[in-house]
Amino acid sequence: MSPAVITLLFLAFAVVMFVTEKIPLGLTSMIVCVGLVVTGVLGISDAFKGFIDSNVILFVAMFIVGGALFETGMANEIGGIVTKFAKSERALIVAIMVIVGVMSGFLSNTGTAAVLIPVVIGISAKSGFKRSRLLMPLVFAAAMGGNMSLIGAPGNMIAQSTLEPVGLKFGFFEYAIVGLPILIVGIIFYATIGFKLLPNHDPKADDNSVFDEQVDFSHVPKWKKVMSLVILVLTLLAMIFEDAIGIKLAVSGCVGAILLILFRVIPEKEALKSIDLKTIFLFGGTLSLATALDKSGAGQMIADAVIGLLGANPSPLILTFVVFILCCVMTNFMSNTATTALMAPICLAIAQGMGADPRAVLMACVIGGSCAYATPIGMPANTMVVGAGDYTFMDYVKAGLPLIVIATVVSMIILPIAFPFFP
Repeated sequence: MSPAVITLLFLAFAVVMFVTEKIPLGLTSMIVCVGLVVTGVLGISDAFKGFIDSNVILFVAMFIVGGALFETGMANEIGGIVTKFAKSERALIVAIMVIVGVMSGFLSNTGTAAVLIPVVIGISAKSGFKRSRLLMPLVFAAAMGGNMSLIGAPGNMIAQSTLEPVGLKFGFFEYAIVGLPILIVGIIFYATIGFKLLPNHDPKADDNSVFDEQVDFSHVPKWKKVMSLVILVLTLLAMIFEDAIGIKLAVSGCVGAILLILFRVIPEKEALKSIDLKTIFLFGGTLSLATALDKSGAGQMIADAVIGLLGANPSPLILTFVVFILCCVMTNFMSNTATTALMAPICLAIAQGMGADPRAVLMACVIGGSCAYATPIGMPANTMVVGAGDYTFMDYVKAGLPLIVIATVVSMIILPIAFPFFP
């Protein structure tokens, strides 16, 4: 059996396992990674080099930097301050979506949602506004906000890692060229027309979730809260001005993480607990599949097949649309990180086969892969609020599907302008 066929079989296995989640996502990635070595498709160094990828180091560091903001209760305070000024239900939805969108641009989407869910539930109880109308916009904003920066979501860095071997990359805020307009239009939509599509349930007494219990951060010294915010801001500034100061993103992240532990803002034990190993294994392991798709020629075979289906001279706009919609569909039934990890190397091969700028297709892949709005299993944050909001599957479809349409329209307008296929 040729290396290309073996790689395609592992790709098929990964797709099925990512969709069904019969075994954990990280374990699936490691089976693929080790399997590619055992079958001789890749050498050990090629298969495991994803785990020393600079983006994996950056990811670990930012888990700790973001974790400090959550552990000290500073994220809780930020959320509370912003939402306090909203008097009407619509204004509250806008305030929630703005703060979650901005925070998830620099912190874990899931972490941001987890911190602000109890804040919003508390506000709902005090104001009389139904939590079912507030929690869904919260998790949607968390997903949209992930497209505000390079570190906003795992998929963003997977695309970056896919581009780096061919000498290309995205700037720190380049995702926001598409992500920010989607967030703005999404907020306007749910404050106006989409407001009527939000579920209007009275949660049953036994539906109260773990988030109903708000964590008491009163014992945390004020200086720790301030320090966690200051170090986060300084770390982000160092990343934004990476080229000017000559320090790589991963190094800036590591400096921030080290300072937080050194000054005891976050204990070493809590810092290690804040690292999501499932994501690290998924990220590092799946990069081996990307390497195998490239080295075995399997990626080129898939690219040739896709281009063949689209015709001899496929329209760049149609290809971008097809990639975007395919990622949208996949991400609603499997991890958005897994979706991007599977599609990114294939998109790169397709773009190279056409002689086009791969950044255009990969941006469509990342943005499409973040549109996990239409199912409760699309992303962890969606699942978190199912019980608290007493949501049904169709609640997500009704409220989330229009947002996917909005994201598609906005992307198809901006992508060809901002990321031309043949610059």
